Amino acid sequence: MRVLVIGGTLFIGKLLVKKLLGAGHEVTILHRKAAHPFGRRVKNAVGDRNDAASIKSALTGQKFDAVYDIAYDWERGTTGPQVEATAKAIPGDISRYIFMSSVAAYGDGLNHAEDDPLASDLHPDPYVRNKAGSERALFRMYHESRFPVVTMRPPFVYGPENPFYREAFFWDRLLQDRAIIIPGDGNRLMQFVYVNDLVEACFNALTKHTAPGRAFNVADDKPLTQVEAVNEFAKAIGKTAELVRVPREIIARNGGNAMGEPMYFAQYYDLPPITEAVGRVKRVLNVALTPFQTGLKETYKWYAKYGEEREVDFAFEDKLIRQAKENARPAQGI
Repeated sequence: MRVLVIGGTLFIGKLLVKKLLGAGHEVTILHRKAAHPFGRRVKNAVGDRNDAASIKSALTGQKFDAVYDIAYDWERGTTGPQVEATAKAIPGDISRYIFMSSVAAYGDGLNHAEDDPLASDLHPDPYVRNKAGSERALFRMYHESRFPVVTMRPPFVYGPENPFYREAFFWDRLLQDRAIIIPGDGNRLMQFVYVNDLVEACFNALTKHTAPGRAFNVADDKPLTQVEAVNEFAKAIGKTAELVRVPREIIARNGGNAMGEPMYFAQYYDLPPITEAVGRVKRVLNVALTPFQTGLKETYKWYAKYGEEREVDFAFEDKLIRQAKENARPAQGI
């Protein structure tokens, strides 16, 4: 098949392109750069995923059988209308349009099934609005013209080459026997998916005739609390984590940032929980989900060999830990 991958040079996309090539598909990557890491095996198209005219120009003279839309513009956002315009701009007789959404599309809540309502267009978080709005636009196209859309809703994706400071955040500290901050009581639920499993779901959706018109939750069966997750990261490298619970009011008072610096927990890992029920992806797309410990150990092998060496400044974390311990110390009577 002639397959267009929008994105395709990082993490999920990179692994997906390799899998498509291994299966003999003809792959083109559409992104904003003049080159990609795959050499002559993969065609390169330069365009702006948020600009349908740019995409149409970049793909002039080409035709595609299938599309993977996995790129999100983190600086500007990618809206539902932009995703819809992209889908309509791609030339060819498209038999599958596989869109990378997110568990965030549900907005909030636990144990969501795929047919649950998605977040409103009025949701305060633009990422949530955009993912939910994009899915609505694509499924509207499906109902109006049988446009062959399939959407994927992963939670936290982990694995080798993760560009977010997540797995490495914990291992950088555990290997130095440093205490790990637990925000609040540490009971916020988190749900993960190994990148290989997500790519397997995307790949299998390419030819599964019952996939179009459906969304797929792609995640480990069991959500974990933050405490459980940190202990699993420690177990994967043969360590025991020293945990220090820091009240969220102390973190907020000192300007702690869940998304970037100054960080106190892995990137994006301290957000209100959204979890999902998993079943359809195993039943329809025949994905056998990787046990969390197995995936973590494989990820650690990559981290130990290729992971970025960081000079981490722990001053902010030390400050939070010190204040938390002072806060917990009983008052001395006079």
